This record gives sequence, C-alpha cells and structure tokens, in this order.
Amino acid sequence: MHVSRRLEYSPLSNISLYRKYRSQTFGDLVGQGHIVRTLQNSLATGKFVHAYLFTGPRGTGKTSTARLLAKALNCEAGVSAEPCNVCSTCQSITVGQCFDVVEMDAASDSGVDDVREKIVEASQYAPGYCRYKVFILDEVHDLSPKAFDALLKTIEEPPEYLVFVLATTEYNKVPPTIRSRCQKYEFHRGSVADLASRLQFVATSENAKIDPAAIQVIARLADGGYRDALTFLEQALLTTEGTVTLQEVYDQLGMVSDDRIDQVLVSLRTADIPNLLQVLHDAYQQGRDPKVIIESILWRIADLMRAAYGMETGFDAQQNATVHEAAMRIGVDALLEIRAEIATSLRAIREVTLPRLWLESELIRIAKKLNQPVAIAEPKREARPVVAETAPPKQEQPKTSNGSAKPAVEPQIRQNAAVVETPIEYSAEPELLDDLPEDLKEPTRIWRASVKAVEATSKTLCAKLQSTKVKTFEANSLTIAFDRRIEHDYVVASPTAPQKRAAILAALRSAGGAEWTLVFTFEANGKAEEEPAAVELPLTGKSLHDQVSETVAKGTSGEFES
Repeated sequence: MHVSRRLEYSPLSNISLYRKYRSQTFGDLVGQGHIVRTLQNSLATGKFVHAYLFTGPRGTGKTSTARLLAKALNCEAGVSAEPCNVCSTCQSITVGQCFDVVEMDAASDSGVDDVREKIVEASQYAPGYCRYKVFILDEVHDLSPKAFDALLKTIEEPPEYLVFVLATTEYNKVPPTIRSRCQKYEFHRGSVADLASRLQFVATSENAKIDPAAIQVIARLADGGYRDALTFLEQALLTTEGTVTLQEVYDQLGMVSDDRIDQVLVSLRTADIPNLLQVLHDAYQQGRDPKVIIESILWRIADLMRAAYGMETGFDAQQNATVHEAAMRIGVDALLEIRAEIATSLRAIREVTLPRLWLESELIRIAKKLNQPVAIAEPKREARPVVAETAPPKQEQPKTSNGSAKPAVEPQIRQNAAVVETPIEYSAEPELLDDLPEDLKEPTRIWRASVKAVEATSKTLCAKLQSTKVKTFEANSLTIAFDRRIEHDYVVASPTAPQKRAAILAALRSAGGAEWTLVFTFEANGKAEEEPAAVELPLTGKSLHDQVSETVAKGTSGEFES
C-alpha cells in the first residue's frame, strides 16, 4: 500500500487540507482503482493517447489525476507508470510552476479568444524542457460554442508533443464532436469507508484527535467528495484543541444531530405535536436554519432506510444496531411517506417568506396525515356461486290439497344462508308471484335469483334468461320454458352450451342450496312446439337411380293416380 505524501510548504503559508494532502502518486488516488489501472497500463506500454476526458462529481480527483498524468509523461526518469516526485520536472509540476503544463479554468476563460491565445497559438510551439506539452482544461463544459469550434481542430490533429486533459462535472454539456476525439475516464464518488479512512489518515498526520463517530458523520456529509470531506474536517478541527466530538462537528457544520432528528421522526409517526414543536424550537435556538433541518431529516431517513433493508450504512456494528432499531421503531412505511412529503417541502421552502413558521405547519400537517384514520371502502361483493360439498338430507315433503307432493324449498333456502357468501336478492315481483300456483311460487323466486346471479358470470347469458319461466318443479328438478327459439338454442344448442349450463347450475345451487336438475324446453304462445318433420336428404348416385326405377314401375302398374 502506498503511503500518502504531504506537500511541504513554508510555515508562514496557509494551505488548505485538500491542497496540502492532494494525491501526489497514483497510489494515493483512493477509490479510483479502475482509472489507475488503465492509465498505468497505457503508460507502461507507451500506448497513451493525445486527448483524455475526465468526468465525474466534484472533488473526486480529476485535476489531481491530470497532474499525475503530466508528471508521469514528463518525469526525467522517462515515461513510467509512477512518477518519481523527486526530479525537478515532477517538483515543478507539483507546485504549479512548469511552463509546459498549462492549466486553464474554462469557467473563467470560456471565450473563443481565450482558447485561441492560450491553446491554439501556444500549441504551435514545442515544449521548452519537458517531453510533452500538457494542457489541462478544468470545467471544460463552460467553454462557449465558438471556443469549442476553435479547439476542435487542434484536438483532432495535434502535434506529436501535445496532450490534452479535459475535466468536467457535466459530461452531457461537452459537444459530441469533442467527446468522440477523447478517451473517456469516469470518476466515481468515494464510499463512506474510503472517505473515513482518508480522513483518519489526515487527522493522524495533523496530530489531531477526533472521535470515530465524528469522522463517520463527516464522511457521510461529504457525499462522496474527497475535497468536501477534507474541507469539513478542517472546519471541525478548528473547534477545539482537544478531541473533536460528534456534537462539535454538528455545531461547527450547522447540522442537526441524529438523536434530535429521530425525535422529530417519532413525533411525526405518533402525532406528538407538543414534542415536535419543542424539538424544532431547540433547533432554532441553536441557530439551525429551516432548510438545514429539512436536509438533516432527509439524510437521517436515508440512513434509516438503508439500515431497514440491510444495506451498508458506513457505521460500525454498534451504530448499525442503533440505526436499525430506530428504523424499526418508526416503521418503513412511515419513513417512505415522510420522505416523500419532506422532499416536496424542500422544493417549496425556497418560495416562502416565513420559513420557520411554514416548516412548523408543514410538519404538523405531515403528522396529522400519517395518523388520520384511513377510510377503507367496503369492497363490492358479487354473488358468486358456491357449490355445496354435500347434498342436504332428504326431507319428507308435505302434501298439497290434491294429494301431490309439495316441494320443500323453504328448508333449502334456509340452508343456503350457510353456504352462499353473499345473500342473493330475489328479483321476482310479488304481483307476478301471486298469479302462480302455490307449488311454483318458491321455485320461481329461486329461479329469478339464479338468473340474477348468472350476471356475475355473463351478462349476455343473464339477458337471454330474463324471459324464461318455471314450467314445473318436481324432486329438485326444474323445467324452464323459453318463449323464443333463438334464446333456447343459445343456451341449449350453441357450441358453448355445456359451459352455459354449468354456470346456470352453479347459480341455481347458490340460490337453492342443493343439487338441482334443469330441463329446458321451448314454448311458442304458451304451447310446446312440436318437433318438425324430418327433412329427407336429396338423392344422389345409385339411390337416385333406384328411386326413379321404383317410381316408374309404380306408375305403369297404376298405383299413382293423377
């Protein structure tokens, strides 16, 4: 493992930590192993290119890598995979005094004249004492369209001694004509573990004592940026001459502690409005801005969600257990809903004139919304046929006045209440039932309920059965009469007749509560239609010849009379 080097400056100079501990070797680049391997392989084999495009988030080492590449190309020991950092060329590049390594900030020098003067015209001259002349263009996406056009020809066909390194945080703003002529390297955000390791190294090098929990918080707040992490660390080291604690980090960076944010989340979950207002008041008293409070809530929810789903949080084992317990206490569903509401509030807080009062009312609204009773609509239940597992016991049927057996449908209907999930409303009008014989009234009521239940399966089939009526009822056998042939054939003679009959029988079992038998018939004008006479098929072939011969013989014998 490479030991990070530290630049030595005059004691009177005031150098920020991110400059003081800038990576001076490829081994110092933390978290960019994929880029280091590719660059070192190309340098070792001599197959490097004339134009590079470094892209990625801020503070991830793009400019530092460009300087390392310039040193590796111009080191007095020769082009190598690792600069020596000892020769005069490496030293001059390190301190930014090498005339053959030109750094240009496109954010301030973005015009076409700047590009022509500092790059196009300067590229016509060979390097003074280095092997290659290297142009490092930081934030290259800020160049104007005309400046890109002026740069295009030089990047496309540069002299053999020229190397371009373009760095940008917004890759999509670089024109495709420039991107296609460069070799792209994408820098990644640093992980919490890598950032914490780097912070600990810097703190040790500075003889500073800092709690591991404080280092973890700084690493998380840096959001993957090494420069931001070192800036936060430098600010935290100014708080005390002793050990830097977690609370001092929160105070110095103006953030709200995790414990206080947990109190806010629990108050939202339980609608504890007094405690919620008290926590907000304490945060305001410590000088916390409402926007900072919202950002702290979002950061904490992100950690709690990772812990709830078993993802890496960057904490040690004890902290992981604490975060997981807090996430379970609040609940994943509540965290998701709070996160969505808070994200909306973060966008809206920029437009309010009284952010403190607005934030209090917004959090109260979220708490009320989380704890209001949810009105669950009763699902619309359809009459679904349920087949009885066993047939009901056969009961003695009462006798009618003429001595015939009276159908025992009442017990079957009562039994049906225990079988059918949803009660079926009978649709037969009372005045229609009054005109029926007593032994057909209940079967008719059951049949009409069955027709209505069929609608849940097929509305078309239900419509075809609307005009039917009960003809007879004997021993759980219903005879159903159709008054139109087309409807009768639709149920009885169509290709899907078995499925239709099965649906009707299932509905009938639901209404009657027992196994039923159905007989369908067709009546025209109240009378059963006689079966039509069979139609003989036309005669052909030998049959036609025999019939003609027989007819001719009968005619000559006098059997047919005119």
